[in-house]
Amino acid sequence: MIPAFLGLAGPALTDAEIALFRRRLPAGFILFRRNIDTPAQVRALTDALRDLAGTARLPILIDQEGGRVARLQPPHWPAFPPGQRFADLWQVAPATAMAAARANAQAIALVLADLGISVDCLPLLDVRQEGAHDIIGDRALGTDPLQVAALGRATLDGLQAGGVVGVVKHVPGHGRALADSHLDLPVVTAGAEELEIDLAPFIRLADAPMAMTAHILYPAWDERLCASLSPTIIAHIIRGRIGFAGLLMSDDLGMKALGLQPGGNSMAGRALGVLAAGCDIALHCSGDLAEMTALADALPDIGEAARDRLEAAMDWAAAHGPGGWRGSPAGAPTVSAEALIARREQLFAAVA
Repeated sequence: MIPAFLGLAGPALTDAEIALFRRRLPAGFILFRRNIDTPAQVRALTDALRDLAGTARLPILIDQEGGRVARLQPPHWPAFPPGQRFADLWQVAPATAMAAARANAQAIALVLADLGISVDCLPLLDVRQEGAHDIIGDRALGTDPLQVAALGRATLDGLQAGGVVGVVKHVPGHGRALADSHLDLPVVTAGAEELEIDLAPFIRLADAPMAMTAHILYPAWDERLCASLSPTIIAHIIRGRIGFAGLLMSDDLGMKALGLQPGGNSMAGRALGVLAAGCDIALHCSGDLAEMTALADALPDIGEAARDRLEAAMDWAAAHGPGGWRGSPAGAPTVSAEALIARREQLFAAVA
């Protein structure tokens, strides 16, 4: 097994993908809109991935945040609101906002688990800052770190109750970035004291099972390397100051921010860079077969510490939810996604 989560080209595994993954099995997979058609098709795809890996405990990831970041969309799946909706509700009724965020996340988890998807890249713990790039924008849970932490905890609890693993992102904080790391390398010039605001939600949720790094340069901590490539930031800030002990994955290797860092335009070089810095998993999303082949051939087998963190992360939600993605006998969930969505709407309406 290699320390990478990989994408797929389309809605079904190709012969070439099967051959590559049998030769160099990745630690998990991530799905995008190009992989999504109907509920039956998605379940068939996730079943095929688990069969290929030979385990029901396979991490199959998706970005199902709600709002503008949602790989599953109507008419087959419900629309979910962005983080800003819960941030707005918090201003009126904090306890109600937390209850709504938890119900919403549990509904998302039940939808995902029914499809065989085991990991959602949620919640965002980025503290939104005035004047920052809109790449975070309404995805954020607010501008106050304690509010972000509270709503993030409610979201994480809801995902766990639905049997899906949560991923806190983008550690150590994307809320100040003035550029989109998909397109450029953001540089956050705030000093270490100011950056304590960004760290606060991650510190409070340091027990999360998985986290995703930010491709952002923070000169206060490392003048040369962005967080995903910085041994200093990963060791002293993420593992040290924050105290995060779970599975740490990079953000997507294909983002242009990394093209301006050591490793350049080589996906294998980027992957080796994030692993050398201290990430447990390199995330590669494009599904490009040539890139994945080069990456798979360059990477070593996953290390013992990373494997242990991966196992612990998958255990995090294993005692919860309806059991669909784990391949266990499907017991009827005690609550449906539809009922949880209705509850969320009741909470929204109660303080409208």
